[in-house]
Amino acid sequence: MSKTKRKKILIIYTGGTIGMMKTRRGYTPQKEKFHQLLDAIPELKAEEMPDWEVVDMDPLLDSSNITVREWNAIGTVIAENHDRYDGFVVLHGTDTMAYTASALSFTLRNNSKPVILTGSQIPLCEIRNDARDNLITAMLVAANDWVHEVCLYFSGKLLRGNRSIKYSADDLIAFESPNYLPLAEAGIEIRYNSALLLPPCKGEFSLQILQEVPIGVIKVFPGIQFELFDSIMTERLKGIVIETFGAGNIPGSADALLPIIRKASDNGTIIIVCSQCPHGTVALGAYETSAALRDAGAVSGYDITTEAAVAKLYYLFSRGLNEEDIRARMERSLRGEITV
Repeated sequence: MSKTKRKKILIIYTGGTIGMMKTRRGYTPQKEKFHQLLDAIPELKAEEMPDWEVVDMDPLLDSSNITVREWNAIGTVIAENHDRYDGFVVLHGTDTMAYTASALSFTLRNNSKPVILTGSQIPLCEIRNDARDNLITAMLVAANDWVHEVCLYFSGKLLRGNRSIKYSADDLIAFESPNYLPLAEAGIEIRYNSALLLPPCKGEFSLQILQEVPIGVIKVFPGIQFELFDSIMTERLKGIVIETFGAGNIPGSADALLPIIRKASDNGTIIIVCSQCPHGTVALGAYETSAALRDAGAVSGYDITTEAAVAKLYYLFSRGLNEEDIRARMERSLRGEITV
């Protein structure tokens, strides 16, 4: 009987805690030493593991320094190698991993291959770390035939990339998916929830390069002085995400906000309303204070995360769509990012 052909996985190393080494100035990414640590892990050479190769981004970055340029660079590496590999593992810092996962879910159009982002809270160089298990399991997930989308794997849970948020700065369970159950959970076995996974795409794969369009985020808080934001609501501002209270509510005394929203909407700025609550959904019009936002021209983000809303705005504007199309698509699920 012929031996089953091993899957081929490309590991894209962007930097982040997983590959950092301790120096006098704190932890910093060091490519050569990280490769030595990978080569020293016997499990990565086991028969059950896929074949793998590593490509390093240049420069390696702490994820707090990741920008739209890096999203495009990671997407380009995947696109250029899309036909050569069965899956991809992106090693990334945790601070902005959910943003990158969201961005890749949109920019990799008609993607049917597993793209799994992972990292760690403790570097691989430390004796006690979470890096080894996260890496090994992410590679096994990337080598299976269940997943056809961009995901984030961390601490035993596989999450839809554009549904994930960073939950903790110092716990090993660093990520959550507040409004969507895990796609898989890794215990003694990796158990997939097939009903939640996206099916393979039928169209031709392509990469959408993102433009660095001006996008902002405003978090509403008690006593906020909305008039301070009037000066930024110009035609140059393409999109803005407003994190409101509850189901889309704003302070009842926010008389200054609504004229600003109308002004921005008239200028062609897309205003997306998200909730500050991790769980639940925006329902514009359910309360009088949220109905005013809708009447002023804002659109509902439903249960989308702020990370996904920002990435989705970048994506839709980069496609060159008109204002009406962008508004409509922001309220529609494109990659399983919202529940409507």
